[in-house]
Amino acid sequence: MRPLPVADPGHPDIRSAFRYLLWLAGRMARPLSAAAFLGLLWLGSQALVPVVIREAVDEGLVPGDMGTVLVWSAVLLGLGLVQAVSGMFRRRLSMHNALSAGFRTVQLVTAHADRLGAGLERRVDDGELVSVGTSDMTTIGNAFDVVGRAFGAVVSTILVAAILLDQSPWLGLLLIVLLPAIILTMGYTLRPLHRRQSAYRDLQGELTSRLTDVVTGLRVLRGVGGETSFARSYRERSQRVRAAGSEVAGAEALIRAAQVLLPGLLVGVVTWIGARAALSGTVTPGELVAFYAYAAFLVEPLAIFTDTADRFARAHVAARRVIAVLALPTTSPDARGGNMPVPVGAHDLVDEHTGLVVPAGSFLVVVAPPAEGVRLADRLGGYTGGSVRYAGLPLREMRTEQVRRHILVVDNRPRLFRGNLRDNLDPHRAAGDDDVLAALRVAAAEDVVESLPEGLDAVVTADGSRFSGGQRQRLVLARAVLADPDVLVVVDPTSAVDAHTENRVGHRLRAARAGRTTVLVSSSPLLLERAERVAFVHDGSVVATGSHRDLLAADPRYRLAIQRETGEDPAGDASPTAPFARRSAE
Repeated sequence: MRPLPVADPGHPDIRSAFRYLLWLAGRMARPLSAAAFLGLLWLGSQALVPVVIREAVDEGLVPGDMGTVLVWSAVLLGLGLVQAVSGMFRRRLSMHNALSAGFRTVQLVTAHADRLGAGLERRVDDGELVSVGTSDMTTIGNAFDVVGRAFGAVVSTILVAAILLDQSPWLGLLLIVLLPAIILTMGYTLRPLHRRQSAYRDLQGELTSRLTDVVTGLRVLRGVGGETSFARSYRERSQRVRAAGSEVAGAEALIRAAQVLLPGLLVGVVTWIGARAALSGTVTPGELVAFYAYAAFLVEPLAIFTDTADRFARAHVAARRVIAVLALPTTSPDARGGNMPVPVGAHDLVDEHTGLVVPAGSFLVVVAPPAEGVRLADRLGGYTGGSVRYAGLPLREMRTEQVRRHILVVDNRPRLFRGNLRDNLDPHRAAGDDDVLAALRVAAAEDVVESLPEGLDAVVTADGSRFSGGQRQRLVLARAVLADPDVLVVVDPTSAVDAHTENRVGHRLRAARAGRTTVLVSSSPLLLERAERVAFVHDGSVVATGSHRDLLAADPRYRLAIQRETGEDPAGDASPTAPFARRSAE
């Protein structure tokens, strides 16, 4: 596939949007050419109808030659068949072009979103991506749907102008002058429409993002009693979208009025001129009928011209939104083509930014402020820039596929996907039932599956909403255990479960990961008691390492960090469970 033409990252301009539309057209050159040819046959056959009618009137009806009338009637029937057949195939092919353009856009955006990886949600709102995958793809597709008709309209208009020049030079010249004037006038009415559509599209994407936030956080909103305030905010924003939509509708109404008024004036002028010429005897009755038929026929090409300009104006707005996503730069090493081989076996993982060293095969727990812990996990997984080495090799010089093969990061937002539970736990269907159940037991999630009548075949709704927060957290941990990576990095794996379950998870996870490198980012004393080694990160650097009890005794900053997590004085009770039994159940 040829590379996409994009503008500077985050700054799409009018040229990049047009270049994107041209790029799409280049990828669909054959079907677009076929649609244009069929559009020519469809409208060209209509443009020849007045000529046939003129000949039938002047050569058949006026002299009373019914044989000639029958001949021209047969020709007229043939033109009708050509119009019907070509119109049917043109419509089918135009729909193919519209769907192809729309779904190519979705494929490109989805592929680029995959390359952006974990950085996507920090740079693009969910609602923006939803709008690109729904309204924008349809809008871009509609522009390619009209290409066949637009080409036929251009050629048929030129054909009609040539015929009228031959019959009445003055009338033909008038048509050549009036047609561009009408098209330019309609084009002028599209300028406010373009501007209003752009503003409407921005507000629409913002409203979709707000709706996505409300839907995904509805349970939280109900818990804090925030439904009313968010409903009020959503109502206000939706009214802004409604007002912007009304402005767009006003501009569209002006265009629709111009589509009726201006061609109607053209029909009136041509008919009036033809009638005066017939009264003076300079045109035949057949030519008078042809003049009116041509004037009536030109209404359709003019409407197509306006519709084409309207659709491409909308497509330009949509293309700018698509380019805004496609222009986001990726930080993936794949672009640099690094493919450094990783030696077989377990290896140390080193974060030079904090000085953290994760020994091969160790079970390490990192105590760090929440935001710093998330950033550390992202660096260790190669999701963000940073000087991290695995087996002595810089992650930034390794291919993303290599990094993902060796290092798996599970963040603190447990995600499940629509489908059945088995596919959520084992997306590649590479494990047997025994392995899946073993992973569930490690995560203390076997009771979750046992409570489901369908078991592993239970249907998971969007974002796993049928499960509680703690159940989702354990299921996601089971998925990570089943993947069995060389290095597993998990952020707050038990923050939503009760103390008893947390203790089981810590014990079973350490046993299951024996000999494999595991890093937990957590301040939970229950997990810290299970750690082979604890690393304490303060002010962006590792300031102390050792066992949990040693750090409690030796470092007051560490004691304070644990105290903030539990609300208790950890030095007063070294029991791994007693002071923390009041952790909320799921």
